[in-house]
Amino acid sequence: MSKSNRKPQTLAASYGPNAELLAEVSDDLAVFRLNRPAKLNALSYALVDALLQALGDAETSDTVRAVILTGSGGRAFSAGADIAEFSGSVERGRAHAVRDFVRRGQSLTARIEGFPKPVIAAVGGLAYGGGCEITEAAHLAVAGRSAVFSKSEILLGMPPTFGGTQRLPRTIGRKRGLEWLLTGDVYSAAQAHEAGLVNAVVEDDGVLDAARALAGRITRHHGDAVAAVLSSVSRGLNVAIDEGLQIERQEFAALVGSACLDEGLARWLHRRSGNDTDDRDG
Repeated sequence: MSKSNRKPQTLAASYGPNAELLAEVSDDLAVFRLNRPAKLNALSYALVDALLQALGDAETSDTVRAVILTGSGGRAFSAGADIAEFSGSVERGRAHAVRDFVRRGQSLTARIEGFPKPVIAAVGGLAYGGGCEITEAAHLAVAGRSAVFSKSEILLGMPPTFGGTQRLPRTIGRKRGLEWLLTGDVYSAAQAHEAGLVNAVVEDDGVLDAARALAGRITRHHGDAVAAVLSSVSRGLNVAIDEGLQIERQEFAALVGSACLDEGLARWLHRRSGNDTDDRDG
């Protein structure tokens, strides 16, 4: 596991020229709130850039151990791309559309998927298009009962471009993924849970609390061990199993001799001797 050489950052209260992203840190959790409620938190270029900047700060923060992504306004996690802005890029030609829209969106979802700290999507309301793709890229997801999901890009005459053609079938299976991608149908939170896109469905007013509780079950463990698991899974899923096993070996080897593993083993042995009632495994 490589460590960033960047100076540790303090998270801002908001990001973007018009506070497109709100940030708050409580204990060891950063909550990033997509903040374009009048536009159903549509992913403008400024919002995507703001989220990338905030993730960079969260990665190097000494305080933040997990990130929760959610939406403002209650009606939407995110309805997807800002279509008016995207249309302008398309009108300027292929190179502009790919650079402004596709590469920016793919950079965001790749950043989320490869993030060394847990990223949990707390989904309330609509999660369409790019909003669904953020959910796919997040390591874990919790949804409110009235949340709805759609791969709506087909309705615009295009495939998903933030990684949805790759991550969704890997997450919910090829045939089910193709059904979502090719129909543009709307799916309930219960259907998303049954498919494996979200980990849990809770009451609408309990989504953020459920995401916080899930994060707490993870952040009680050593951050280096958590990062090793995230790296092994995120990198390993995209390669052949032999290469994935090599990644797993590398992540383990990097922890040998570290405080993370030494302290974990010492706690375990101490507990086994009957001197400790802590039920954690690391």
